Amino acid sequence: MDVVLSLMAIIVLLPILGIVAILVRFKLGSPVLFKQERPGLNEKIFRMYKFRTMTDEKDEKGELLSDSIRLTKFGKFLRSTSLDELPELFNILKGDMSIVGPRPQLIDDMFFMSELQRSRHNVLPGLTGWAQVNGRNSISWEDKLSLDLDYIRNISLLYDIKIVFLTIKKVFEKDGVTMDDMDTADDYGVSLLKGRTISQEEFNLTMQRIQEFKKNGNKNG
Repeated sequence: MDVVLSLMAIIVLLPILGIVAILVRFKLGSPVLFKQERPGLNEKIFRMYKFRTMTDEKDEKGELLSDSIRLTKFGKFLRSTSLDELPELFNILKGDMSIVGPRPQLIDDMFFMSELQRSRHNVLPGLTGWAQVNGRNSISWEDKLSLDLDYIRNISLLYDIKIVFLTIKKVFEKDGVTMDDMDTADDYGVSLLKGRTISQEEFNLTMQRIQEFKKNGNKNG
């Protein structure tokens, strides 16, 4: 069903995909697609596709400026309407993702999750999920991950259909896109550190593990 529905969606939405790609190219530059590695089923790393929403503006030292500066009005529009997520239909077609499932988070976030929270990777990540229709970025990390686990425990076709219809409603409402007026939400590790759930030492040690994981080509979990 994922393959058939994603293929049908790509065909139907092809004009929109083309128009958005052209607008991104002229307003934000190239590459048009933002590609990033994310943990998928059984924590297998895959490359996820999205339309880019930020520029590549840098400071005098050659370092990227903050997200709030690089995220333009057009980029905010793409995020609020979820148009930036449309290229993930190709991830679904490839079998990396499903239409409904826990949203694929960053590799960094995965390392800060508890063993229970990491069980969210026991199913394919989704284009939309139970957490997305219950607050998206307007809820805490803990609530978001808890909702992911609730979905896994109660997964069914009817549940998926319900989530799809709720997602369409949320998209039209443009609800829950940002958190506390921020352009992008904190990574999970940063959130844990700010909330003093973990110490600076624990944060640093985990970041070292993440760097080793990425340096070794994602071969070690």
